[in-house]
Amino acid sequence: MATILVVDDELGIRGLLSEILSDEGHTVELAENAAEARAARERIRPDLVLLDIWMPDVDGITLLKEWSGAGLLTMPVVMMSGHGTIDTAVEATKHGAMAFLEKPITLQKLLRAVDQGLTRNAPKPPAPPVVASWSRVEGGYAAVGLPASTPHAVTLGGHAMHHGFNGPAPEQLFQLDRPLREARDAFEKSYFEFHLAKENGSMTRVAEKTGLERTHLYRKLKQLGVDIARNKRGI
Repeated sequence: MATILVVDDELGIRGLLSEILSDEGHTVELAENAAEARAARERIRPDLVLLDIWMPDVDGITLLKEWSGAGLLTMPVVMMSGHGTIDTAVEATKHGAMAFLEKPITLQKLLRAVDQGLTRNAPKPPAPPVVASWSRVEGGYAAVGLPASTPHAVTLGGHAMHHGFNGPAPEQLFQLDRPLREARDAFEKSYFEFHLAKENGSMTRVAEKTGLERTHLYRKLKQLGVDIARNKRGI
């Protein structure tokens, strides 16, 4: 749950919003003017602010501009007003407000705005690098993607070949966070070694399976550094 600062000069509005948000499990702090709002923002660092536009000392738009100009708009702000206009809403959005609620505020609109603000402000973990591995499927093996714990958790090394359903499967993960040519060569080497082992080193059958002419296939295997003799022995 979140800490939400409610800034409104009307006691009844502060009480109602506090009751609703507390029932939703949030911690609610209240301020009735800009001075109290400044102090509360510094003291509690709220996750979201509900800020009234029309207040007796400093209005909400002015306070929003102040926070924005000082680099203090580190939380989503939802503006509230019973006398707002489209121009007011546009100005508030221009200065960093994420939403504008017109009073009287319905429960549904309030909770939706709060949920959207908290979701937008939630930190997003960095996406893990994606690597590919071999997975058994009907008719053979296919490369599938899965996340790695770190960019260097998976490296390209030798192949451990074993025989099983529909032939051997290379027990290797492919790191994709590398130059395209290196990644492509690593995949092609594994691909041809797989087919050579599966066909017991028969170049004729591998040529048929891969759709390459034998001469082209020989050149490709040599270029990739594939040990043809090793695969003919079925190792």
